Amino acid sequence: MKLAVIGTGYVGLVSGTSFAELGNTVVCVDKVEEKVEQLNRNEIPIYEPGLEELVKKNKDAGRLFFTTNIQEAVEQAEIVMIAVGTPETETGAANLNYVYAVAEEIGQSLTNSFTVIVNKSTVPVGTAEAVNEIIRKTYPQAEIDVCSVPEFLREGSAVHDTFHPDRVVIGTSSEKAADMLTELHRPLTDQIVVTDPRSSEMIKYASNAFLATKISFINEIANICDLYDADVHAVAQGMGLDHRIGPKFLHAGIGYGGSCFPKDVKALKFLAEDKGYQPNILQAVNDVNNIQSHKVVEHLDRIFDGDIQGRTIAVLGLAFKPNTDDMREAPSIKIIEELNQRGGHIRAFDPAAVENAKQMLDVDITYTDQALAAIDGADAALLVTEWKECVSITPEQFKQALKQPVVIDGRNALDKESLKQAGIIYHGIGRK
Repeated sequence: MKLAVIGTGYVGLVSGTSFAELGNTVVCVDKVEEKVEQLNRNEIPIYEPGLEELVKKNKDAGRLFFTTNIQEAVEQAEIVMIAVGTPETETGAANLNYVYAVAEEIGQSLTNSFTVIVNKSTVPVGTAEAVNEIIRKTYPQAEIDVCSVPEFLREGSAVHDTFHPDRVVIGTSSEKAADMLTELHRPLTDQIVVTDPRSSEMIKYASNAFLATKISFINEIANICDLYDADVHAVAQGMGLDHRIGPKFLHAGIGYGGSCFPKDVKALKFLAEDKGYQPNILQAVNDVNNIQSHKVVEHLDRIFDGDIQGRTIAVLGLAFKPNTDDMREAPSIKIIEELNQRGGHIRAFDPAAVENAKQMLDVDITYTDQALAAIDGADAALLVTEWKECVSITPEQFKQALKQPVVIDGRNALDKESLKQAGIIYHGIGRK
C-alpha cells in the first residue's frame, strides 16, 4: 500500500519506518526542514534502539521517503496517518491544534481517490468526527473515512513493540476502511480489535490510565511499606503471582514520566470533569505520582539528618526511562531541582539524555560521560534511571568511589543484600 505519515516524532517515525519494512511505500512528512534533511542523511533525531538501521535499510530499498511537501505525500496515498503531538494544556486537556491544522492541510491536498485517514495521535473521544468535519469542510467532495488506530508503543522498545503488538485496535464505522487497515496490520498480529472510533479513542486513554494506576498503586504500597518495615519487592512478587493481577507494572520507584502517562491521565480526567463526573481514581493516580519523586530526597534527609547543603549528590540517569533520551516529565527534573534548592551540588550521568536535560534544567549541574565518574567522591548516589551502565556498578565500585557509602535506589533495581554486605548504606523505595 501507499502511505503518508504526517509527523516524524516517536510515533510517526517508528510507525512509518515499520510499515515500510513490511513492504509498503511510505512518505513521512514534517514541517521542520532541518529535521527532514537530517532524516534524509540517515540521522535520527530521537534515541530509539534499532530505528536508525531500519530507516537506512528502507530508504535504500526505495520504500521510505521524507519530505516537507504534505500535498505531494497525500495525493499519492491510499492511507494517510496523522501522528502529530497532542500536548496538554493548562487545564489538562489535550491540545488538538496540531491535529486540526493537519486535517485542514489534508483536505486541501486530497484528490477524488478514496482515502483512509487515520488518527494515530492520542486524542480525546470524538476527535475522528471532528477531523472528518474539518476535511469535508475544506474539501466537500472528499471520498474519505476517518478512523482511529491508536499506538501502544513503549519508548525504548518502540521498534520491537511495533512488530510484536499485543493487539491492534481499529476504530471505524466503514467496512471498506476496516478491511484496508486490517490488511495493513495483518502481518503484525491476528489480535485485531475492530470497533467504533469513539471506543477506539477511549481504549487508548483507558489503557494508559490503567497502567499508570498500577504504578501509583504499588508506589503507594511502597510508601506504606516504609512506614511498617515491610519489603515492597516481596509484596509485589506475592501480588503478581495472582493471575488476576499479574507482575507487570508492579515495580515501585519514583513514579512514571514520559510523553504519555502523565498527559493521558490528565486528559482523561479532564474529559470526565467536562461532563460533570469526578474521576477520583485518576485524581489519586496523579496525586501519588506528583509526590513520588520526592521520596529519594526524604531518604537522603533521614541519612544526613536533613542537611544536604554543600553535599555532592550523584544522579545516575536523567531520562524518564532507559533506552530513550526523552526528558518529558522525567522524575529526575523534580529531584534535581529540589536538591539544588536545598544547596546540593549535582553531578549527573546519562548516556543519551544530557543534551535534552540541559534544555530543560536551568540549574548548576556537572555532567559526566561515565557513571563511575559521577559517583567519584560524591556524598551519595541516587539511581534515577536504570540504565545498564548504572545498575552494573558493583558494590565494591560504589564503596571505593563514594566519599560516603550512601546509595538511594529510586528504581529498586540494585541488589540490596550485596550492597549492604559491602558496607553500603542502602535505601530503596519501600525496601525495608
